[in-house]
Amino acid sequence: MKQLLALLAATTTLAAPAMAQEAIKEFNIGILGGENAQDRLTSTECLRVSMEKELGVPVKLFTPADYDGVIQGLLGGTLDYAWLGASAYAKIYLTDPEAVEVMLTKQNVDGSTGYYSIGFARKDAGIATMDDAKGKTFAFADPNSTSGYLVPGAELTAQYGKLEDYFSEVKMSGGHEQTIVGVANGDFAAGVSWADGLGNWEDGYTSGAFRKAADAGLVDMNDIVEIWRSKLIPEGPLVVRKALPQDVKDKVYAMMDTMWETDKECAYNVAAGDAKDFVPVKHEDYLGIIDARKLQEGM
Repeated sequence: MKQLLALLAATTTLAAPAMAQEAIKEFNIGILGGENAQDRLTSTECLRVSMEKELGVPVKLFTPADYDGVIQGLLGGTLDYAWLGASAYAKIYLTDPEAVEVMLTKQNVDGSTGYYSIGFARKDAGIATMDDAKGKTFAFADPNSTSGYLVPGAELTAQYGKLEDYFSEVKMSGGHEQTIVGVANGDFAAGVSWADGLGNWEDGYTSGAFRKAADAGLVDMNDIVEIWRSKLIPEGPLVVRKALPQDVKDKVYAMMDTMWETDKECAYNVAAGDAKDFVPVKHEDYLGIIDARKLQEGM
């Protein structure tokens, strides 16, 4: 009987890893809001093709209407991979610490791994500073955006008090592209979006939402001006669903880790502009953002 029990125990021990490593049949990539759906699909198609070739299974792109669509997809297991903002990662971690694992993050051309929330307005609006935006309509991107809400909302509240009292109206545009186009078109007097803060303003900086919008011809950067800048924000992580087989996670990691060497054009699309590399990142790098998210949600 002892031998039988030992055999059963050994069999169970061997079977558990085998079940966990069961081959995947498809791989689903989630893309955060920030551009319209078609632009998101177009700019990320190269990643889909490369990932499909690497993994040997059908790879699909998903562009939910808002950030929470990607968050819920990763939590529910319907999405396998995404590049998250730090705040979106914090929400996932606080909901289920075992849902995803961080892999890499974008390294800027100067070697840094951070970016800024940039306040901006139309050049002809007479708004040169955030003080000038008082009593006017102000746009954030999405409640789950780090640079489009969490960080600027906290910093501006600390400086000016309740934002609904400081501005005439506070709106959620739905994404960074929507904020940029909305301010440029005069729908909002001012707003915030993200950039690495490197390079030239007229180019949309080196990478970020402004650069993507400028590259796409959606905005002439000479028509808008920077009026405010946040403290440095940690660049968000590229994550994979933790329950995926280890060999799949290893292949995804290796592909993204070398993309700036193997396919610079695709890496440019994925990184929203020029960058130096994708480099390793740890959960511990986001503890500050996780604490800020807890505070925001009253946890």
